[in-house]
Amino acid sequence: MIAAVRIGELSMNQQTAIDTNSFFIALLGVALFSRALFAANQSRKPGTPYSPDNGDGTYDNPIIFADYSDPDVIRVNDDFYLTASSFSCFPGLPVLHSRDLVNWTIIGHAIETYPIDRFKTPLHGGGVWAPAIRFHGGWFYVFFGDPDFGLFMARTRNPAGPWEPLVRLKDAKGWIDPCPFWDDDGKAYLVHAFAGSRAGISNILYLHRMSPDGTHLFDEGKLLIDGNAAGFTTLEGPKLYKRNGFYFIMAPGGGVSAGYQIVFRSKNIYGPYESRVVLQQGDTPVNGPHQGAWVETQTSQSWFIHFQETLPYGRITHLQPVRWVDDWPVMGDNGKPVLRYQKPDVGKSSPIAVPQTSDEFDEPKLGLQWQWWANYHDSWYSLTARRGFLRLYAVDGFSSIPLFNRPNLLLQKFPAEKFSATACIDMSHLVDGDRAGLVVAGMLMAALQVQRDPRGLRIVRTTSLSTRPQGLRGDPLTPPDSDDCAISVDGKTIFLRVNVDSGGRCTFSFSRDGEKFTDIGPEFKAVNDLWIGAKVGIFCNGAISPDGFIDIDWFRLSF
Repeated sequence: MIAAVRIGELSMNQQTAIDTNSFFIALLGVALFSRALFAANQSRKPGTPYSPDNGDGTYDNPIIFADYSDPDVIRVNDDFYLTASSFSCFPGLPVLHSRDLVNWTIIGHAIETYPIDRFKTPLHGGGVWAPAIRFHGGWFYVFFGDPDFGLFMARTRNPAGPWEPLVRLKDAKGWIDPCPFWDDDGKAYLVHAFAGSRAGISNILYLHRMSPDGTHLFDEGKLLIDGNAAGFTTLEGPKLYKRNGFYFIMAPGGGVSAGYQIVFRSKNIYGPYESRVVLQQGDTPVNGPHQGAWVETQTSQSWFIHFQETLPYGRITHLQPVRWVDDWPVMGDNGKPVLRYQKPDVGKSSPIAVPQTSDEFDEPKLGLQWQWWANYHDSWYSLTARRGFLRLYAVDGFSSIPLFNRPNLLLQKFPAEKFSATACIDMSHLVDGDRAGLVVAGMLMAALQVQRDPRGLRIVRTTSLSTRPQGLRGDPLTPPDSDDCAISVDGKTIFLRVNVDSGGRCTFSFSRDGEKFTDIGPEFKAVNDLWIGAKVGIFCNGAISPDGFIDIDWFRLSF
């Protein structure tokens, strides 16, 4: 039933029209935000990646224009660490590092592959939801909920990895958004929410006693906060803190596209809790500012990191100043998001940095920006078979499956509102029936594929469409891919490119020399996947045998 599904779960499914008002509010927010973003960045040097750091002691929001949804952040000494939802893309649970909360780079992932067979193929909308990262007793912990398989934890001494194997704290349907907490007396707790589509209940938060090592729960939990009784909707994503003798639960409400941030506080961890809405859109272009993390700098400044849904890019990351008044946090500009602000005071300067994008494939490991569309196998690729190239093998068995359901798509997040992605690929080792190329992935997909057949090589513009029944349960309905047009080509090396303009408008082109590019096919409007922003990447599939492969010399993004 519609009523049993939380609004937050449906907001990124463009096939489901549940909340028309929220949808149009989100569209208006995206349009206004795009204008503000353009104005804030029009002076940046052409060709450089999007950076929030203005170089004059100020920063612009978003601090990361990429789909790091449900962000959580901690500080350990002089270092800040961020993790975010990764759903069914792997490696999962990205870990980013910063020295100033503004400049971030990826340093690793907490999960390489998922130990659940269902993720051999994409489980769109499933997998790793809303993690919490914490540091306790010399260990870094990440907790997350999988709405279909329960609550999980991973830990490590080094946030760059490796991480220990996952521990499942609870095998449950619909238990999501867990956050651990270690109190001053050594007792450990876990707070979490529920996904109504799986659990049949939602808009409530539960608290459990937990073992101090974070490996299991001691009880079935107690109802901590009832969002219905408190007058909120879509209460989820709780983070539990303690300050000045108060327990604070910071949690989002109202759904992804048009929500707000709530703070609950009590002198007793079990309540009762009083509440305030501390951040909402107001008259700003930042729709749905909520769900994130409170963090303090070394100089005792408070900050709040949260997301904003900006389709088709996903949920991009913002940073808000926080001041405390009568033991309540006041976020942003008196409860409204800021677009430009003074950088956090961390006691020293930090170099400008951005999450990685381009890859020359000169290293023995894939760049940390890459994720596969599902669980992956090392046999799908090699960085040593040809020095300085990424070899993608024509994985047999996937060519008859629509692109939407192929696990061996190697992808990365859209990194800016506008950019170009170009791949230089040696196609000479494809065999008849193989297809390889450049793809923009989401609920609706488009690819520029090079196909080998008895006549030689052809470039084909392909569209792959997925539709989903009302609600979230059941597999997507995925019709066969359709080829829009085809052009015969010759030569060994082919350059494939996609230009992405405002709103995710994509134009595909190809070149034989890397200088003169020819557009192919109609303009394509990128569409986010369920919960995930649009992605861009490369792939290689075999039809007859696994003998074919491609060698990618480089994959470069320009801005």
